[in-house]
Amino acid sequence: MANGWLHDMPNAIFAKMGIEFVEVSRDRVVARMPVAGNTQPYGLLHGGATGVLCETVASFGTGVIVGLDKVVTGVELNVNHIRGVRDGSVTCTGVPLHIGRTTAVWDMRVEDDRGRLAAVSRLTLVIRDTGGAGGASG
Repeated sequence: MANGWLHDMPNAIFAKMGIEFVEVSRDRVVARMPVAGNTQPYGLLHGGATGVLCETVASFGTGVIVGLDKVVTGVELNVNHIRGVRDGSVTCTGVPLHIGRTTAVWDMRVEDDRGRLAAVSRLTLVIRDTGGAGGASG
């Protein structure tokens, strides 16, 4: 179900940024993103790229939990950047704090390849009916 849904979105931002899902369950979602191609002018991982990674993890995780017949949209994203990352990849682990009928809240940790904390994030999402169209918006 979820894998087919992902493959139907080759033009989604997560695909363009090289985000790959490592683990997906109702309890947590883990995704990895390369630093190369996602940097700011000083060669560090771009803060906006970190935000995209975090929102993608939480949006996809919520979509998996509530079902693909719902639209999941981020409405508030907070990212605290702790450490700059210049190379390799970063891994985001997201866990749901709340999954309700109309809202969800997730916490994310982003770590570099050595397991050092690079960022923490929290995302609030709204959950809506699609009328059958399906899909998280990330």
